Amino acid sequence: MANLTAGIVLTFVLPAFAIASAMAQTTAPAGPRRILFVGDSFTYVHGGINTHVAALAAAAQPPRPLTADKSAFGGAFLHRLWDIGAPVQAINTGAYDTVVLQEDIPETTIADFREYALKFVAEVRKNNSRPILFMAWAYPRLGWISMTEIAKAHRDAARELNVDVAPVGLAWQEASKQRPGMNMYAEDREHPSIHGMYLAACVMYSTIYNHDPGGLAYAPAGVTSEEAAFLQKVAAAAVQEYREGRL
Repeated sequence: MANLTAGIVLTFVLPAFAIASAMAQTTAPAGPRRILFVGDSFTYVHGGINTHVAALAAAAQPPRPLTADKSAFGGAFLHRLWDIGAPVQAINTGAYDTVVLQEDIPETTIADFREYALKFVAEVRKNNSRPILFMAWAYPRLGWISMTEIAKAHRDAARELNVDVAPVGLAWQEASKQRPGMNMYAEDREHPSIHGMYLAACVMYSTIYNHDPGGLAYAPAGVTSEEAAFLQKVAAAAVQEYREGRL
């Protein structure tokens, strides 16, 4: 992630006929209609976490209408994303209900994370949107900080800023304990595998909607239906246990 790449903004919109059909049958569940994901390559690999969250929303019964975009740049922690300016512009012009802020703490410092999380959260709230912190994971290349320390940094920031946290890194840790053979990392031992990305999307779905993703009939290529059910279960448990202070 050392190389800075061009930002990517991708939109996933449910087809109008699908939304109309679902609305004709029953009222769609309440929830955000427009979400922006801000982050680095952890956010945009495998087609982008936004596409997977939108696909999970589309698989709900009835479907949850959702436009999910991203403003993501390779190697860019929150400080750099703020300096680039494109994510801030997207927050200010996109009329988003929810903005997810993904930090990559091993690439920066805890103090820097706290400073720029504060700046981004203020910008999100200025636009009457809901901020959520995406807690990513530790990785060997930059091993100066542990998953426990990353989790503490996010808990501290959440208390200070009064925001929700999607505990993705902790969910990865739990999934790896239960199924050591299912690798959350890609071959570089830094970015997510497709299983890691799917688990991240399930954690995000559960956090955003306050709803168990269990039973949603969406899994990306490379994830079997049995593996999807396992990862959905881990995600729901991680979000609940994190909120209760048990994880």
